[in-house]
Amino acid sequence: QVQLVESGGGLVQAGGSLRLSCAASGRTASLPGMGWFRQAPGKEREFVAADSSLDIISPRRDTLYADSVKGRFTISRDNAKNTVYLQMNSLKPEDTAVYTCAVARYLAARSLEKDYLYWGQGTQVTVSS
Repeated sequence: QVQLVESGGGLVQAGGSLRLSCAASGRTASLPGMGWFRQAPGKEREFVAADSSLDIISPRRDTLYADSVKGRFTISRDNAKNTVYLQMNSLKPEDTAVYTCAVARYLAARSLEKDYLYWGQGTQVTVSS
């Protein structure tokens, strides 16, 4: 079992930045791929970003981003701290959502919900115009 706790959400003006953190505890040895998803009010949860396991040797490691966040968001991870981050820059009102991190079933970066096994509770991000 892996427990995930997100933090770093909040209220920010359009154009601003936030950095989300997701701390993993439990069976965290050699964490596989990890990702971020978000769900806006009245909408389905959608993929945001994913990073492959640090056990994959570069250059085979990869990251994935939703088209809507490419160039603005960056996913990174620190295995020593069992933490994955989502740096969000140039935020837009349409980025407003509950952001949730997840641990994948596989080492590679994945964009489908079905490929994720453990989920956090989420952190609210609100971007004002």
